[in-house]
Amino acid sequence: MLEWIIFALIGVLSGLSSGLLGLGGGVIIVPALLFVFSWQGLLGSQLMHMAVATSLMTIIITSVISAYGHHQHQYVDWKIVKKLVPGLVLGGLLGAALATQLSGQFLQQFFAVYLLFAAIKIWLPNPATVHQQLLRKPVLISFGSTVGIISALLGIGGGTLVVPYLVMANQSIQRAIGTSATCGLPIAVAAVTGFIIFGQAQEGGTINLGSGFIYWPAFLGIISTSSIFAIVGVKLATRLPIVMLKLMFSAVLLVGCVYLTII
Repeated sequence: MLEWIIFALIGVLSGLSSGLLGLGGGVIIVPALLFVFSWQGLLGSQLMHMAVATSLMTIIITSVISAYGHHQHQYVDWKIVKKLVPGLVLGGLLGAALATQLSGQFLQQFFAVYLLFAAIKIWLPNPATVHQQLLRKPVLISFGSTVGIISALLGIGGGTLVVPYLVMANQSIQRAIGTSATCGLPIAVAAVTGFIIFGQAQEGGTINLGSGFIYWPAFLGIISTSSIFAIVGVKLATRLPIVMLKLMFSAVLLVGCVYLTII
């Protein structure tokens, strides 16, 4: 019972982070799951893989809800999404295959670097427009593949990478965020499929209550609260000073960075 309560609390935090500042839930979920899995005494060499894969599984649900909401406000550019999907799917599968071959320690350090990057990025201004040539299909497929690989390695939806790119391609910040949120679905589906397939192929990859590297109790506990509190986070974002929010989440990200570096 205690672990279900903890997973639900992780969902609360990830939902709030998503709603308040648009931070992907993965930046909260992965370090938190790594801590809980260690506490539970689950497979030591595969804890990071399980945290990443389970985080991606939750993104499948949250990205559908988020995409629908943005679509209702006409903030999703479906032409761009269609051009990005082939690269995102390919990258997601390749990233999952690569992740299963890398050590958990490497993935931890890679994620720690990403958290540091995300903590700094919160304070940076939006990028300047470069050129709409960035929206050409061949360019988007290449970019999507890169995003898919990185997202699968880290267990994130790719918003930290996609949003700045689309802003540089002369998209409004609202459409960049909405389109990026929608792109989380093909990334997560492809990466989760890869983790299940390649995770089952790993020696000792099958765990109790799991499929490959997906730990279902954690997934169910997190999604039971994350979607609800994402809505709460959106409402709070309109009432709290943005500087306070940035300080709070920069601190959370930096704590996660330090934690992943020292364990």
